[in-house]
Amino acid sequence: MWRPSALLGGAFFLMGSIAYIPGIEVGHHTDTRAATGCTVVLCPEGAVASAYVAGAAPGTREAELLRPGSLVGRVHGIALSGGSAFGLDVASGVMRHLEERGIGFDTKVAKVPIVPAAIVFDLALGDPRVRPGAEDGYRACQGASAAAVAEGSVGAGTGATVGKALGPERATKGGLGSASATLSDGTRLAALVVANAFGHVVDPDSGHIVAGPRPPEGGFADSVALLQQGKAVLPQWGVNTTLVVLATDAPLTREQAYWLARMAGAGVAQAVRPALTMLDGDVVFCLALPRRTGPVDLMALGAVAARVVAEAIVRAVRLAPGLGGIPSAREWLEAAA
Repeated sequence: MWRPSALLGGAFFLMGSIAYIPGIEVGHHTDTRAATGCTVVLCPEGAVASAYVAGAAPGTREAELLRPGSLVGRVHGIALSGGSAFGLDVASGVMRHLEERGIGFDTKVAKVPIVPAAIVFDLALGDPRVRPGAEDGYRACQGASAAAVAEGSVGAGTGATVGKALGPERATKGGLGSASATLSDGTRLAALVVANAFGHVVDPDSGHIVAGPRPPEGGFADSVALLQQGKAVLPQWGVNTTLVVLATDAPLTREQAYWLARMAGAGVAQAVRPALTMLDGDVVFCLALPRRTGPVDLMALGAVAARVVAEAIVRAVRLAPGLGGIPSAREWLEAAA
């Protein structure tokens, strides 16, 4: 049962998940003790795919393969993981699972599953010696389904945090969120995000901060104001990332998928401030699993995609419980009340 979202306005926005798109399966591996995990988005039939790498500190695998003009035109899954660059090993487990099912790019001598991957840095929250690996990716695949996606402090969002302008110890819990929408012509699109940003998260309609840096006096601080005043605490390297997997049933070409990924990236800027910085490794993947025919209204699709991404980010922080000593937005506000 899909019903209108209470988080953002708009007649087309639904409280569905990326599994709203036929042909998508999602699975998580969650380790709350070590505060890390991974998430797999499988498309066993294959999907036309592209990606937009927006941040200056990305951690990716097979991202170049998704550029317009590259040889392999379809992917069979996307792997998202905590564990920083160590977490890229998760994709190997996803490949093994798909190969066992006979899924992959046919090279005539073997079928090679195409599984791009991206990671978030979560080593500072839990046990930095524990990182998701190939076996965890394999287990996430075993539990993957087309059911509604679990959200909050799960999967690749388990160790995610947002609002770090006062230092990581005064951040707020981030997480994983998903949202979907339908255009007036029946075209479906949906997003799954991992919100692990340096910036704070706002409700795009009101501009109110819903999760961010936690000053001692309570409430949330404005990350941009802290930067302007020279009061922000900046890490020495990129340890922040918002990851997005966008999926649609529109019949997109590789070039259209790339531009849709770029337009969807605007949703990160709608909900995260500041966004797409040199300290963030933001990546937007776009998957097209055509179930429709006819012309594509890329302008409308891209505009709605950005709002779906923004809603998924808001859901990620509102649904994530606190973990590892970092409170959720709700826990922080309730404690200060």
